[in-house]
Amino acid sequence: MGNVNHGDYPIEIGKIISANCSVSGCHNGTSAAAANGYNLESWQSMFSGSNTGSPVIPYSSKFSSMCYFINTYSDLGLQNLPTMPINKKTLSRDDVKKIEDWIDAGAPDMKGNVKWADNPLRKKLYATNQGCDVVTVFDAETQLPMRFIEVGNKPGTIEIPHQVRVSPDGKYWYVVFINNNIMQKYRCSDDSYVGDIPLCPAAAGTGTTNALDWNTFVISKDSKRAYCASWTQSGKVAAVDLDNMKLIHFIGGQYYPHAIALNNLDDKIYVGAQTGNFIVEIDTAFSSANQLSLENGPINLNSSLDPHDIYLSANNQLLITCQKSNEVRVFDIASGLVTNTITTGKYPQEIIYSPTFSSYFVSCTYDSTTFPGSMGLISRINAFGYAVTNLKVGYQPHGIATDENKGYLYVTSRNIPSNGPAPHHTSQCQGRNGFVNFIDMASFTVLPKHYELSVDPYFIFARP
Repeated sequence: MGNVNHGDYPIEIGKIISANCSVSGCHNGTSAAAANGYNLESWQSMFSGSNTGSPVIPYSSKFSSMCYFINTYSDLGLQNLPTMPINKKTLSRDDVKKIEDWIDAGAPDMKGNVKWADNPLRKKLYATNQGCDVVTVFDAETQLPMRFIEVGNKPGTIEIPHQVRVSPDGKYWYVVFINNNIMQKYRCSDDSYVGDIPLCPAAAGTGTTNALDWNTFVISKDSKRAYCASWTQSGKVAAVDLDNMKLIHFIGGQYYPHAIALNNLDDKIYVGAQTGNFIVEIDTAFSSANQLSLENGPINLNSSLDPHDIYLSANNQLLITCQKSNEVRVFDIASGLVTNTITTGKYPQEIIYSPTFSSYFVSCTYDSTTFPGSMGLISRINAFGYAVTNLKVGYQPHGIATDENKGYLYVTSRNIPSNGPAPHHTSQCQGRNGFVNFIDMASFTVLPKHYELSVDPYFIFARP
């Protein structure tokens, strides 16, 4: 008698799941709607996800919530209630270990296929999780989390990955850390680690004091250079060679630099002073730096503006979110003047542009008055006339990214305070899991699905 096909799972895994999980009243096709929307009848349905996301993450049992609910053994990791299978004998230690080992090997089907490993050009999005030193990778086709990539190089230390970006050629993604002085490089084809890039002379071996708090960066159009900002009172800006993975230029003396953008010619960078009322124009050879007021007047280190993010428009204007004044200021590079001031929700953070819908989107993390009982919103700014529409979405929305093909706006919800939405499962790290929500940009409405991530999902970026 040949092997029974248990839903295309490997035979040993299929036996465990078919006998304990994909049974009547639990996670089969008939009962899945009442079981968090999770159908385990087949390997393929398992990767269709649940109401809360992806319970199985290939190569990472550590971030696969399915493992938390079937585990009753302290040495095998986290344990969540209710223990599954519900109202039945718990799985043996051997069976739990088999499932964990299978997931860590990629959770392949009976033929050895690993989900989402078939297309090196796959459209993806990448989100930093500041509380757990991981980057969540999303499959753009299904919007589901498909990988959790552990980042950083200090075992046992939370390095706080702050920002992630994909190079314009779509070949590599990069991440910087608040609690480290490096940039890390990964391949987009398979999300494999390439190496570390020093962001200050100390890391390059010259003995200069290490700089931390690397918050933001921008990549040149040819994908060969990156410019990074260290957010401190005597802040630093670094230029790095991405191909050869080395530091090129390094300048200090900047005042809490955070927002950063390149001009159209890639020969000047603009850096916002987050606790001031100005931006700094620096040539990419780092030979000059000029302060430019965002109030068309004197420079002030303690203003009411506090620029957070910058976006360069197609007509050579900088749109700058000002988190303290709750507005976006439009700075015309040619004239050196602010030409428009646009009121947004409270505490505007990230700004992104959708060419398909001719709109800017701004995350406003701490707005609790526009929509009473909520925390945060997204402001949509029409590119023609700057009319503003606000939409409630998530809890503490911060990171935003557009999928122009699907017409979706991804919004990562930090969900830090205890009065935010209760996570479905325990976190691997200290803190509460956050979420990703989705907005249909055509109708500017929130989609009903939202998925759980790791702790403090802060920034998100789409592969071109």
